[in-house]
Amino acid sequence: MANLLENIDYPSDLKKIKIKDLPKVCTEIRELIIKEASCNPGHFGASMGVVELTVALHYVYNTPYDKLIWDVGHQAYGHKILTGRRKQFHTNRRYKGISGFPNRSESEYDAFGVGHSSTSISAALGISIASALNGDKDRKVIAVIGDGSMTGGMAFEGLNNTGGANADVLVILNDNNMSIDPNVGGLARYFVRMQTSRAYNRLRSGVWQVLKHFKTAGRKMLSLLRRHQHAVKSIVFNDSNLFEALGFRYFGPVDGHDVVALTRIFHDLREIPGPKLLHVLTKKGKGYIPAEKDATKWHAPGKFDVITGEIFTDPDSLPKISKYQVVFGQTLLELARLNKDIVGVTPAMPSGCSMNIMMDEMPERAFDVGIAEPHAVTFAAGMAVSGKIPFVNIYSSFIQRSYDQIIHDVALQKLNVIFCMDRGGLVGADGATHHGVFDLSFMRSIPNMIVSAPMDELELRNLMYTAQLPDKGPFSIRYPRGHGMHLAWKKDFEEIPVGKGRKMAEGDDVAILSIGHPGNFVTKAIRILASENISVAHFDMRFVKPLDTNILQEVAARFDRIITVEDGVIHGGFGSAVLEYFASEGLKKTVIRLGIPDRFIEQGTQPELYRECGFDTNGICAAARSIIAGKCEN
Repeated sequence: MANLLENIDYPSDLKKIKIKDLPKVCTEIRELIIKEASCNPGHFGASMGVVELTVALHYVYNTPYDKLIWDVGHQAYGHKILTGRRKQFHTNRRYKGISGFPNRSESEYDAFGVGHSSTSISAALGISIASALNGDKDRKVIAVIGDGSMTGGMAFEGLNNTGGANADVLVILNDNNMSIDPNVGGLARYFVRMQTSRAYNRLRSGVWQVLKHFKTAGRKMLSLLRRHQHAVKSIVFNDSNLFEALGFRYFGPVDGHDVVALTRIFHDLREIPGPKLLHVLTKKGKGYIPAEKDATKWHAPGKFDVITGEIFTDPDSLPKISKYQVVFGQTLLELARLNKDIVGVTPAMPSGCSMNIMMDEMPERAFDVGIAEPHAVTFAAGMAVSGKIPFVNIYSSFIQRSYDQIIHDVALQKLNVIFCMDRGGLVGADGATHHGVFDLSFMRSIPNMIVSAPMDELELRNLMYTAQLPDKGPFSIRYPRGHGMHLAWKKDFEEIPVGKGRKMAEGDDVAILSIGHPGNFVTKAIRILASENISVAHFDMRFVKPLDTNILQEVAARFDRIITVEDGVIHGGFGSAVLEYFASEGLKKTVIRLGIPDRFIEQGTQPELYRECGFDTNGICAAARSIIAGKCEN
């Protein structure tokens, strides 16, 4: 049989396929995802698990008029392939290519931009209500939520509001018992129980199928059944269904890998008004045996051999140098051995942030709270008021979701909660939704908060050690994705005086003040500039708050030409803090600030994005030449 996918560019083409041939379409989509992801790394397991669901949705619903919203969005590769981007899929997550997540600027089929979890139901409700107000009352709105996103509090806020509003929204719960690591908590156990309690679901489904074919009598009997379904449920399911208690019609669980059955279910659900939830059981990584066996490893595996399943080491990486997140994980365990009050908290990222290292040895002192960043922070605050010292590890872009809790529950009470923000700066191929570029700016605006960033792995260890010492209060440490610079970082701990930077190089022509990992770009730039007889003094500031005013006074006394370097937003960040200090002291200096410009940066490799933003080694050299030549803007 010919390759069906070659003739499918849009859902209108898919609808021309006979329903019996949809399984073959699913197979071909999986083959394409495997082929491209093996050489162009991306999120793999999630999209493999929802191929049948994706095909059935586009086969039945009238997208893009009907709105399909993918929670998180890393499960949307099949969706992209079916909606005009099959021929561009080889550019997925690449510089100037298509985004790895749904993006409204990329396609009219991407109904809502996503990248963080638990937003789909709220967005779906908003679209549904607005559509009704606009007169588009026949529009169907579908939210696909899964990969642990239902553990996020915002998902329940959306469920509560949608059920109360009686909006015509279909929520599809893609239940694969996974986020990146296995799902945790009471909700995960509840879903398992629902999967094994099918008698009630079979009974209700059977009654519905029979009665819907009868007109008046059938409608009356269905109405009677709805009024008394709680009594039936109590007998068969011996519990109340959470979703029906919130005002949803619940259907399922159903097999998420039977594409023909799913199309029939969706045809039926289209005719049922009001809030509905379809519980779909899928397997993350479905269709590729290695991914099915180890979903965590194959969430985003990197390049791999399609035949053997061997995951390749990135040839551009430095295998002898540890990643920052590994340094964090091993250091946390060492500190926990020294200090019995230390505990670890992470929202569903134990393997990603390496807190699993502590979990393996001290499971009673390390906590995965699910995809629930605001809860993670206040949970940690509760432990802090009880004498514990929580290390809360949240990716920089995700900690944005818990900003109120950081202010109200931690900083206001001066609690010694230590925020370790992984993936600070430009993360690469995940793009705008995942770049951790705002934390330096928003953390420095919070009273009582210490804001720090290590230039290398040894400094990360020492900052972590310093943060858990007595009377330090709220303490944030941010570090980038990937490898550092030191081969031998595992040394005895040293306390770093809070607010104290360090001089890295002497010079006479220009002073460069850096914060965090970009300081390594400066050291390389200094060597290049030295060959041009440009003498550069370099200061690694280590703290954005409090600033080392002794260094700033020294720099002000010796230099009129100053460059600041940071991998955060320029507005309100480290460079702004330096300018504010100079202004407060009445010092007029020529300052060039290098960092993230005032726009969202799309996907690409880290070197490509550093170069685009102008604070890689070449950009620093160019800034130094410019400021010496007097051709810079203050």
